[in-house]
Amino acid sequence: MSEQLTLYLYKLSPYSQKIELALAEANAPHRTYQVDLFNKPEWFASKVNPVGKVPVVTYGGPNVEPDDPSPLSTKIAESNVILEFLADLYPDSGLLPKDPVLRAKVRFFIDASTKHIEGSSLAFILGKESYDNILKGIEFIQELLEEGRDFAVGDHYTIADACISPSLARLKIITETDLGKFPVGMGYKLGEELKGPKFAKFMKYVHRMLERPSLKQTHDEESVITFFKTRFTERVQ
Repeated sequence: MSEQLTLYLYKLSPYSQKIELALAEANAPHRTYQVDLFNKPEWFASKVNPVGKVPVVTYGGPNVEPDDPSPLSTKIAESNVILEFLADLYPDSGLLPKDPVLRAKVRFFIDASTKHIEGSSLAFILGKESYDNILKGIEFIQELLEEGRDFAVGDHYTIADACISPSLARLKIITETDLGKFPVGMGYKLGEELKGPKFAKFMKYVHRMLERPSLKQTHDEESVITFFKTRFTERVQ
């Protein structure tokens, strides 16, 4: 692939990390541009994404500096859409299997993890609901994991794994630090529940994903913890 590829991201965003993981696993040449979501450059909305969100990738067009994106490049937004785009762009990476059944399973896993893990985890962190929905979501995801397999689908790392891994990394943080807008102690309590035999298969999968070199390369745990500490100052006692 000779076309330019630039990722606009916010390093602490789990949605941005999904794309970083896919790019790392595909060993894809690209450039990155860090967008401060709290002080976005004026040109970002007009030249990259009118909605003002990250991640976004620009593809093709002249090889210009990221802070002066070309109108000739294609702009692609929404993390799960970008994951599919990268899998299509790098078909030999294995990010999306060639078998139609496995491809469908990858897409189903992405849909399930987005609804049942990503959404419920965010709601818990923001103090909007208890962690019961996280546990229900984990039960659902655990049923999709096949015994003896290292990955979400098949025998290779796919965009299904890239999609869920940032949520798994943040789940580890909230269960070990109790950081969030939920009542004090609930993060630790969730962590204790996850240590039980009921969730053993899921937690083995979590450990494998968190040990991936791509995850370690893209995840700055200390920075995320610092961000959580500054964001969640008001707690329910």
